Amino acid sequence: MLKCDMLIDSSEIKSTISKLKNEDNYSILLDVTVVDYSKYPDVTPSRFAVVYILRDGSFKNQTSVKAYIDDNTLEVDSISDLYKAADWGEREAYDQYGIKFKGHKNLKRLLNHHQFFGYPLRKDYPITKGQICTETEDLMDEMLPLLDSKGYTKEEINDLMLLNVGPSHPASHGTIRNFVAMEGETITACVTEIGYLHRGFEKSCENHTYSQVIPYTDRLNYCSAILNNIGYSKAVEEMLNIDITQRAKFIRIIIGELSRIIDHLVCNAANMVDLGGLTNFWYLFAPRDKAYDLLSKLTGARLTNTYTRIGGLEFDLYDGFNEDLAEVLKDVEIAIDDALSLVARNKIFHDRTQDVGVIKSDFALNAGISGPNLRSTGIPHDLRKDKPYYGYENFDFDIVVGSHGDVYDRVMCRFEEMRQSVKIIKQAMKELPDGAINVDAPGILLPSKKDVYGNIEGLMNQFKLTFEGIKVPKGEYYSSTEAGNGELGFFITSDGTGTPYKVKCRPPCFYSLGAYANIVEGGMLADAVVTMASMNFIAGEFDR
Repeated sequence: MLKCDMLIDSSEIKSTISKLKNEDNYSILLDVTVVDYSKYPDVTPSRFAVVYILRDGSFKNQTSVKAYIDDNTLEVDSISDLYKAADWGEREAYDQYGIKFKGHKNLKRLLNHHQFFGYPLRKDYPITKGQICTETEDLMDEMLPLLDSKGYTKEEINDLMLLNVGPSHPASHGTIRNFVAMEGETITACVTEIGYLHRGFEKSCENHTYSQVIPYTDRLNYCSAILNNIGYSKAVEEMLNIDITQRAKFIRIIIGELSRIIDHLVCNAANMVDLGGLTNFWYLFAPRDKAYDLLSKLTGARLTNTYTRIGGLEFDLYDGFNEDLAEVLKDVEIAIDDALSLVARNKIFHDRTQDVGVIKSDFALNAGISGPNLRSTGIPHDLRKDKPYYGYENFDFDIVVGSHGDVYDRVMCRFEEMRQSVKIIKQAMKELPDGAINVDAPGILLPSKKDVYGNIEGLMNQFKLTFEGIKVPKGEYYSSTEAGNGELGFFITSDGTGTPYKVKCRPPCFYSLGAYANIVEGGMLADAVVTMASMNFIAGEFDR
């Protein structure tokens, strides 16, 4: 069980993390979260602790810093001046737990609406209490200081056009609202509001067994649901110190890479529509639909599949899977070629995407951006290579990188990543081992029906697992995988029971959206739309 690597006094947070960043090259802040220990079985120095998870510049090492907070003040120093990622990370921690970060320039609610009262992830929050938002927030409390910091006078501000882009806009991807100040067609300042699509994923985890949480992960990035299943199941399996079977690993790789392909197909297809290219959309969506037919046959569901189980998988591959998969992959490769044939040498496409929505590599790291959005800047970071799992190190595939970090690079990176995923799947199918798909662990997996009906041990095991859940050892653990949009992490706190004490999801889209306003400032309004599409924001993921 991994404990926090550094337990420090809350007064040392700023100096400790500054040293980690500047001297030890921990250049990436992965996540910020808080744990409420008020109902934890062990005695702790105070009720709340703040946890910071960081990764170094080699991308191979991560560390965690934990500090208990004074119950009387609930204050700690902000590190938002050290990491851009801490801006939204700390706002989320304040919003959900009420922890105040001294020195944060905009410490206000982020996920819950501005009329919300209380802190929903505290253990004493009444979860049945409904709070309805009755007033629109004008966001001027954020816009005016932003314009003031850019040197605008009051008279100049009056001459600007203030415009809402979304949430009622087809290109705003769900609930996103961007409040922009315009000088002609140019965005001079932008403030982003996530919206309000919350399903309370993390709160729901505290009231369900570890296995019952799996269907909730489907609804995070619903464009690649099984990658979420894999990330969560892997985290719990590591806490249990169990190694799934080789066949299960290979099948997770195969279905996970197919899910990555689907995710990239959706992203690039939608991006082409926002650029006005509907034909590309149909080229790319046709193989996606066929892939969903395959997943439906395999898992029983098309979109939200709930395929993994802690310790393995729900189903083995069906008869005829090889043939169906080969047909899907063939169609994907044809679709990529067809879509590229329309845009690869298209001047309009180049003008709309090249040198548009540029993300600088150092800014991307500081903002916590990962996945294709980071790799498009030229940084070859991919957890499948840097911290390989399930045997990814044995597969022959390339990390796809761009050079400029613009819309063009992000689109092309995803096209090539699909080809690399096809390459991985073909290798995995060729080397797919025989054997069981689940570990032999009575305390983790449900027994077979013949044992349930045939002997008392099987019946009792079924009963205890169903009602009490898998008993995960006490402790705290962070595990991550390379999801469709980047690093998907789960920080889990266990109190030794069959129900998670806390589950914190680190969604890659959350930090990408937090950086979006900075990326589009200085560009044109039309470019902001295609920039958003190319960064592939999934509302169910960042909005949780």
